[in-house]
Amino acid sequence: MFGWEYPPHVYGGLATANFGIAEGLKSQGDVDTLLCLPHPFGDEDRNAAHIIAMNAVPMQWRNVSREYLEQRVGNIMSADDYFRYRDNIYSDFSRIATNDIGCIEFAGGYPSNLLEEINNYSAIAGVVARSEEFDIIHAHDWLTYPAGIHAKQISGRKLCIHVHATDFDRSRGRVNPVVFGIERDGMEHADCIMCVSELTRQTVINHYHQDPRKVFTVHNAVYPLPQEIAEMPRPDHSKGEKTVTFLGRITMQKGPEYFVEAANLVLKHTRDVRFCMAGSGDMMNQMIQLVAERGIADRFHFPGFMRGEDVYRCLKASDVYVMPSVSEPFGISPLEAMQCGTPTIISKQSGCAEILHNCFKIDYWDIHAMADAIYSICHRPSLFNFLQMEGKREVDQITWEKVGARIRRLYDMTLNF
Repeated sequence: MFGWEYPPHVYGGLATANFGIAEGLKSQGDVDTLLCLPHPFGDEDRNAAHIIAMNAVPMQWRNVSREYLEQRVGNIMSADDYFRYRDNIYSDFSRIATNDIGCIEFAGGYPSNLLEEINNYSAIAGVVARSEEFDIIHAHDWLTYPAGIHAKQISGRKLCIHVHATDFDRSRGRVNPVVFGIERDGMEHADCIMCVSELTRQTVINHYHQDPRKVFTVHNAVYPLPQEIAEMPRPDHSKGEKTVTFLGRITMQKGPEYFVEAANLVLKHTRDVRFCMAGSGDMMNQMIQLVAERGIADRFHFPGFMRGEDVYRCLKASDVYVMPSVSEPFGISPLEAMQCGTPTIISKQSGCAEILHNCFKIDYWDIHAMADAIYSICHRPSLFNFLQMEGKREVDQITWEKVGARIRRLYDMTLNF
């Protein structure tokens, strides 16, 4: 399995989904996952997958001692694995810059030289594919499709790709031709394409012209809250100000401007509501400016990017969670909000709208409907209580174990096709 990020080092939703899928596959009882990551730190949860540190796989032969290797990369890879990979270097990779042990460095996350890192990662995939025994390849999102293709070419094994998003989603249709080309190439080489929603499946079929017979919907899920998070108390806002939260990347895809405009409409009728836009992104300054122009800065907060417990603390402190995405392949955050007992409003243009029922669904552009829903939840306790209780009950049934079973069946189908 080729991934790009993994908890606790979370840069976006891909880490959460990759972890959930690994856990779901582990729960099947007969799936062992070798998870390749460009830059593991050594503190990742390794219960569900054996993590292969791609930044510790040698691409050029170096005469290094076991003691030195243990000092350099012992927290992420054993010396035995290093030597095994070194024995499987199959080409002259001298054109690629490597370090003192013949490995390629990765920044981790999404650096400015991302395309270079993707190419380097795919080269390493060939050495790993020659070294390991495995039945099938599973590559997550466009960042790892070239690695999946290379591993397929080296090993002859079948390739499944997992489409968590496409560039049509990220760009509102103004696609980056380089990214589009990588996505299309991955799909053309794939034997099975898993999409996080039917919405995404239709994008793959209609915009990337893929055969519907090899494209399948595999909705995401959530894993149970840790006990310390589940027991974290919710502040009592029943008699005070309400808090309405947007949590995610502040980018064009997520529709932050519609959240601000809906907030402005709500605040024309009441001043007992505060709005929180948690996250970071290229539209953050623009949103701060828009809030100032609307004269609602005293009711608006921008706490910045959140991760870990801070995310759940924010969700539990909220009376309403809003995800007004313009194009959202799935969207795990509404499920996490509902887990926390927070009534949720999502756009009809999101994949999770296909499986969620105990929430408000509105068109992302309909700021009046969004404002009405926010106002109603904040000022009708019976509605708040109903959505809180039924929403939590609903998402508790949406588990990664069920997702793992679905993927396991698709593996069988792909291997036997």
